[in-house]
Parts: sequence; structure tokens; C-alpha cells
Amino acid sequence: MVAELREVVEQQTRGQFTIGDRALEIEPIRPRGGVVAVDPEWTVTETLQRLAEDIGLKFSTVKSARWVASRWPKEHRLSGASFTVHRILANIEDSRERFAAIKTPPEGKTRWTPDDANRRVGRQVENPVTLKEKITAIHSLAQDDQVAAAVTTDFLKRPQVAAKVTVEDKVRVVEQLTRDESVAATAATGLLRRPDIAFKAMSDDTARFQVNHAQAERGRQARDHFDRTSPVAPTVRQIDRTVEFLDLVTACHSFVAAAGRVVPGLRDRQLSEDERTIVHENVARVRATLDWIEQAIDTGKVDMDEELVRLLKGE
Repeated sequence: MVAELREVVEQQTRGQFTIGDRALEIEPIRPRGGVVAVDPEWTVTETLQRLAEDIGLKFSTVKSARWVASRWPKEHRLSGASFTVHRILANIEDSRERFAAIKTPPEGKTRWTPDDANRRVGRQVENPVTLKEKITAIHSLAQDDQVAAAVTTDFLKRPQVAAKVTVEDKVRVVEQLTRDESVAATAATGLLRRPDIAFKAMSDDTARFQVNHAQAERGRQARDHFDRTSPVAPTVRQIDRTVEFLDLVTACHSFVAAAGRVVPGLRDRQLSEDERTIVHENVARVRATLDWIEQAIDTGKVDMDEELVRLLKGE
């Protein structure tokens, strides 16, 4: 059966070369350049189209057969090699190299196959074998962006594949995918929910500062929005003022209570000169602070004059 089919292929090869030879007789391959009375390509195209219509073939088939026949003079055509192999190896520019190549099948084989011929001229094969050929085939199928995105997504779902991607490439891909702020925010939120990631991220001073700043800004915006839109905002502001009043009264009571506990312990005790100086300085700070408090509760002004600032700083 194989022998019979090979004979059929041989007949088809002879038939294809016959078509090419006849097309060459009608329209020989013309040298490039030069001046002609009419457009040579237009003439060749018109002639080959009429020939193709007359014999019931496509124009492209006749044109291809003519070109292949021009690359393989009869004495250099190899019996047993299909027309497809002749057509592929016809891409070898140097004629001597081309004529020698068809007589030299790949090592370990007795005849050329279309894939072997494509490998010889550096073209994509139909049945990839090597890693490079498989990668080329994938790239060819994934030229469409949607196909490439779907394939990449599926590949990265395989742990073994994702594990072989370098850290640099992973970082680069993540940066590209998170150029959109909404995507970046979603990704960052998901990552910071992982304690180990959050811990490592917060070891970066800039990242920690940005997170703290974002938290403060978020709180400020939420409070501003509440103050502008909430019907209970006035009540809350009143409560805040009440809380501030309680804080102030508590601070006064705490000071009085602390003094009440400490001062009786000074009975019959003589402080050194340095100790008395330090206590007097602090009493001055307390007195200035009390004056500041009285000013605030009487006038509502909480600004400090330069003297008070120096006192509180201990200058």
C-alpha cells in the first residue's frame, strides 16, 4: 500500500512540475529591473489567470508551480521527493546549495519530509519536536491578544509552570497587570491580607509611611464626609466638645491628686539647690499652662505666645 501511495505522490509531483513547466513556457521568469513597454507583472498575472481558468485551477496554484519549476531545472529534480518538499527547499537562495540539499536527507533518514524541509530553511513545522519548535508553534497560535491572554491565564494556573517563572519576570508581569488603579488596589488588598506579606511590606519605610498616611487621610475624609452629610453630626460635635471638657477636668483632677500624694512626702525634707531649681522651673511651666487653660476656656483661643512655648519646651 505504501508503495502504491508513493507512486501516486510521484505522479502528482510530475503533474505539478508539468503545470509549472508549461506556465514557464508561456511566461518565463523575467529578470528584475530594466525598462519594459508594459508592466511585466500585470502581463504575467493576466496570462497565468487565463491559464488557470482554462485548466480549472486557482491562479495561486499555477503561479506557485511556475516559480517552483523555475527553481528546479529538470536535471536537478529528485525522484522520490514530493513536490511539497521541492517547493519548500526552493527557498534556499544559493542554487548549488539547493541542488545539493535535496540529495542529502537529514541524518538517519532516507527521504525528505515536509517538516524536515521546513527545518532546513528555518520555517515553522507542522509537527514540532524540539523545545524551540514547540515555543514557536505556541507563539504562532497566540498572536491574537485575546488568545494569548487566555493561554497565559491557563498556563499560570499550573503550579509547575508558575514555579519556573523567574522572580524578575513575575514582578514585571504584576507591575504590567496592575497599571490600572482599581486592579492595583484589589491586588494590594488581597496581598496585605496575608500576614507574612503584610509583615515584609511594612519593613519598607516608604511602604509603611504610605500606608500610615493613607490611613490618616482615609480617616480625615470619612470624618469630613460625616460632618457634611450626617444628620447627627451636630450632636456628635456637641459630644466631642463634652469629651474635651471632661478630658480637661480629668487632667486638672489628676494633677491635683498627684500633688496631694507627693507634696506631703516633702515634710521635714531639705531639697538640694539643684533639686529646688528643677522644681521651680516645673512649677513655672505648670503656672504658665494653667494661665493658658484659663485663656482657652474664657476666650476660646488656644494659641500659645512665644514665652509659653519656651517654657513648655524647657528653654
